[in-house]
Parts: sequence; structure tokens; C-alpha cells
Amino acid sequence: MSYRSIALAALAAAAVLPAHADTLAQWNFNDSNLIVDVGAGTAALVGGTATSGFNSGAGSTDPTQPGIGWSISSFAAQGTGNRQRGASFTVSTLGFEDITFAYDMRHSNTASGYEVVQYSTDGVTFFDMAAIATLNPSGQTPFFSRTVDLSGNSGANNTGALTVRVVSSFGPGGSYASSAVGSTYGTSGTWRFDMVTISGTEIAAVPEPGTSALLLAGLAAIGFAARRRA
Repeated sequence: MSYRSIALAALAAAAVLPAHADTLAQWNFNDSNLIVDVGAGTAALVGGTATSGFNSGAGSTDPTQPGIGWSISSFAAQGTGNRQRGASFTVSTLGFEDITFAYDMRHSNTASGYEVVQYSTDGVTFFDMAAIATLNPSGQTPFFSRTVDLSGNSGANNTGALTVRVVSSFGPGGSYASSAVGSTYGTSGTWRFDMVTISGTEIAAVPEPGTSALLLAGLAAIGFAARRRA
């Protein structure tokens, strides 16, 4: 094999394809159940909430319109259970990093307008990632799209069980506030989820010793040939 061939083979072996995000799990709820629709994962109620139905997803980012969304209710009584009730989604991120969590959310008028996104790698200890406020004019209950970036949290990467949950939170006044301005918070208010998606970037493989040796040989050959021409 010529020096040029060695060099070209080394460069080809060292080439890395551009990173792109892969969908690890996605729920569109169009089958009116909690079975994951893309990838692998589980969805669950948190802290005493209950499924209040699988209802229209009109206005969400689901390409199938109107589609279906997952509605949950039975939130905590006023002044209790801060950040303890909502919904959770668990996936494996083994082999992946730069995790993102995206979802569409529709608040009924009397539901809490404050939500917090948390993550855990053991299902017990949760860490806050984002606090989101939704305060609508009375009678308006559109879907809003959220994206939470977990790439800065190394614990979310390459783990067997990452749980991300969205929970109802007290507002700035230290109590629940309804999502609709002028309405009164109620435990029967609903949150409706759609297009819940957890994505990640595949962790680049470390070159094998043989590949590294081939690269070094190619670079050495290029240097030797350059000296010969000098």
C-alpha cells in the first residue's frame, strides 16, 4: 500500500459523522393509552393525580390533527403537596447524551398555572430543571410547546432509567394560582399533555487502537513524503 493510500485510509477511518438527535421515546396518545408510540419508555401519574380522559389534541404540534391528548386531574388541595402531583416519563438513555425533554401542555382555567420540570436517575430524588408559568385570559386554553434542555446535567446522560416529571407548583404567593386570570384554583382542574418527547445524541465511539495506529501511520507517511520533496 502506498503512503498516499495509507494516509487516505487513516483519514477515512478518523472521519466522524455529524451528531444528530435521536428520539428515545415519544407519546402522542392517539391510541388513547399510555403506551409509548415511538422508542421505549413508560408514562405514569404522580402523587395521587388521576387520568381524567383522553381528549382532543387540537392545536398541539401533533402532525395528526386534531389527535388526542392525555388529561390528568385530582391535584393537591390549596396550600398542600407543592411539586408533588403531575405526570412522569421514564426512559433509558444508555449510549446517549445531550438529553432534551419536550411536550405540549394545555391548562384548563382552574388548573394550576405553575409547573416545574424535574429529573431523577433513581426515581426518588428529583432535581428542578425548569419553572414555567401559564397565565391565560379567562376562557382561553391553548396548547403551549415546552422544551427543556438537560444537556448541562451529566447525570441525565447514559443512564439506565431517567425519569422526567412535570409537577404542579405554588405560585409566587406561596399557594396555587389558576392558569386563567380571574379564575379560582381547583383540584379538578386539568392538564392535558401531547407529543411528549425525550431525545438524545448518540455518544461518539472511542476509536479502537488499530484505527488510531492507522491514523498515526498515515500522518507519519504524509510527513515523510513532505520531507522527501523538500
